[in-house]
Amino acid sequence: MSLWHELISRLPFEWAQFGFMRTSLLAVLIVSPLFAVMGTLVVNNRMAFFSDAIGHASLTGVGLGVLLGLADPFWALLGFGLVLGVGIISLQRFTRSAMDTVISLSMSFSIALGVALLARGGNFNKFSGYLVGDLLSITPREVGQLLITGVVVGGGLLLAYNRILLVGINESLARSRGLSAWWTQMFFCAAVVMVVVMNLSWVGLLIVNSMLIVPAAAARNIANDARQYVLYAIGIALFSGVAGLIGSYYWNTATGASIVLVAIGCFVVTLGIKAVQNTGFFGAR
Repeated sequence: MSLWHELISRLPFEWAQFGFMRTSLLAVLIVSPLFAVMGTLVVNNRMAFFSDAIGHASLTGVGLGVLLGLADPFWALLGFGLVLGVGIISLQRFTRSAMDTVISLSMSFSIALGVALLARGGNFNKFSGYLVGDLLSITPREVGQLLITGVVVGGGLLLAYNRILLVGINESLARSRGLSAWWTQMFFCAAVVMVVVMNLSWVGLLIVNSMLIVPAAAARNIANDARQYVLYAIGIALFSGVAGLIGSYYWNTATGASIVLVAIGCFVVTLGIKAVQNTGFFGAR
């Protein structure tokens, strides 16, 4: 960390002279590629609201943490998120209902339970930090935790990427290739839960889903194949993360929200590029 701070502090910018900005920048560089790769899989598997449901489960996680007397509700958040994620996948496969219906039911349950638990003890103030997040408050120790999570989850996603993609596109074909759709979905579910929960206190549940979905959606507008899709998503996520972080310093705005606004801008630009390409101005795709 000391080497990182020394290198960034040499940049000729005002924001680079503040330790919290240098630490936040490192966190953004670690998290953005992970969000991008996972976002491409979330979009391809038509689970855009799954991560949103896990984020809203934080309300219940915090409530359970308060009920159990935990100083740090992280483990309650993670545990309930995993239970809810497994429940969503299991219920969808058992009932054969549409995924969006199952997610909506699960989200309604988790929000209602969380409100009931927090209202019982008058502890809504313990939830406010998870609502909007505060990336600028991240510590070097927490950056280290993010790095470990990124290496473990990111490595697993890269190894299982083609399997997850195939299960999402055609489950029957995946089974014919000897792949277990159940265990593949369970692994992907656990990976999404881990990434969302790890970043909730810094990003906030209101925008964590946007950081997953928007870069992937923007990349999909201009990608011609799966490789381009992932690379473009990573590039857009990194650009949005860095530009949003630095922009929030000068604009005096919430960092997470600024990152999402930049990502939305990228989506609009790629949508324009797609429209121009479809007109045949640069040749038909």
